[in-house]
Amino acid sequence: MTRRHDAGAGVSPAGHGVVLGALVALVIALSATIYVTVAAGDGLPRGALSDNRPHRNSSAAPASTGSWVGAWATAPVGGEPGTETEGLAGRSVRNVVHAAVGGTSARITLSNLYGQSPLIIAHASLALAAGDGTPAADAESMRRLSFDGSARVVIPAGGQAVSDAVRVNVPRGGDILVTTYSPTPSGPVTYHPRARQISYVADGDRTEDATGEPYTRQTPYWRYLTALDVLSNEADGTVVAFGDSLTDGVTSTVGANRRWPDVLAGRLRTALEDGRQLPRYSVVNEGISGNQLLADGLGRPAENQSGLGRFGRDALSRTDVRAVVIDLGINDILRNPKLADPDRITAGLRTLVRQAHARGLTAVGATLMPFEGRRGYTPAREAVRQEVNAQIRAGGVYDAVVDFDKALRDPYDPRRLRPEYDSGDHLHPSDLGFAKMAEIFDLNLLKGAGQAQL
Repeated sequence: MTRRHDAGAGVSPAGHGVVLGALVALVIALSATIYVTVAAGDGLPRGALSDNRPHRNSSAAPASTGSWVGAWATAPVGGEPGTETEGLAGRSVRNVVHAAVGGTSARITLSNLYGQSPLIIAHASLALAAGDGTPAADAESMRRLSFDGSARVVIPAGGQAVSDAVRVNVPRGGDILVTTYSPTPSGPVTYHPRARQISYVADGDRTEDATGEPYTRQTPYWRYLTALDVLSNEADGTVVAFGDSLTDGVTSTVGANRRWPDVLAGRLRTALEDGRQLPRYSVVNEGISGNQLLADGLGRPAENQSGLGRFGRDALSRTDVRAVVIDLGINDILRNPKLADPDRITAGLRTLVRQAHARGLTAVGATLMPFEGRRGYTPAREAVRQEVNAQIRAGGVYDAVVDFDKALRDPYDPRRLRPEYDSGDHLHPSDLGFAKMAEIFDLNLLKGAGQAQL
């Protein structure tokens, strides 16, 4: 754009005009380049600030290093009864979840697995809870979520969507509020019914309301949300607890996070803080009440899908999974209209282990706990349980074994749970029983990768 002159040469007035015009054009071009660069690099979706609502670091790239791990997860179970036509159109759903590990950025996964039409999420947000047992949020932590740069996402029937990452300091052991708003009917709402955690619902788009006042309805369900991942310097990988109601924690205290995977996560954190040489893992819970290893529930897609059918989705697909802990089989014994075949159960468990090994994962398995006194108990079913446990203990099923049966059974009547570990229904543990399950778990079992040739 500049002209080359000989030394001492004069420049005519016309020449001055050409030079000045060229300089003006250059300044304009440079200004446009700077504007485009800044606009492209701010990480905000186009039009994101048009409604003047809070918008903090919506989709900015993570500023720190670390590993993406699972901080919380749950399994989609089925379509929520009563939502078959309208879904939750015109309402905001505020899910409350508990982060097993802290991080500096976060992202979520939303599922429409059991929807029969596209699910439109017009807005979604993430914030730290202002306290225990409240829908109120810490206003400074409120983040608007985006999906591929847009605040709006359409999730097809049977599909899921992962949000963009947002910068937010997620505290280890903190409650996180994830809120979604759907403006239109979507059919059945994909949900997890036995959350053991109170969440909230409000009318209208209240996704970024920090007061919590519009959230006048409580719910025992988690809806749409199936995962919270964080960029963490505290963990290098994820452990998945995969099981039935005993893992789901259906008799644990609501809102207290006393399921055995919760307690295990706490034990692992404490051991690392004490300087023990252990893997730095988070723990997520993929238990489903009533889940069977071999049999699906009803419907298409099947509600309460079998352990064999959902293992890839709920365990192997979790973020940076390194190990799985499997506690399945008791419902195959209790719910089978005929007498369950112990060899079929252990063969199914071996199939899960082979799939884990194919991903280089450690597969730790649990013995099946006693259930005498529970409706459906018979001596013949007890014999099946004993045979399954004998095969597990013999080392022909898992890489390593955690003996929940031995730890929680009544020493005076091994067919029953020890009274202090029994919730009262003779199948599910009390809070003390869940704590015992986590306590007897040898943390060294999480070392290494799945190498056993079974």
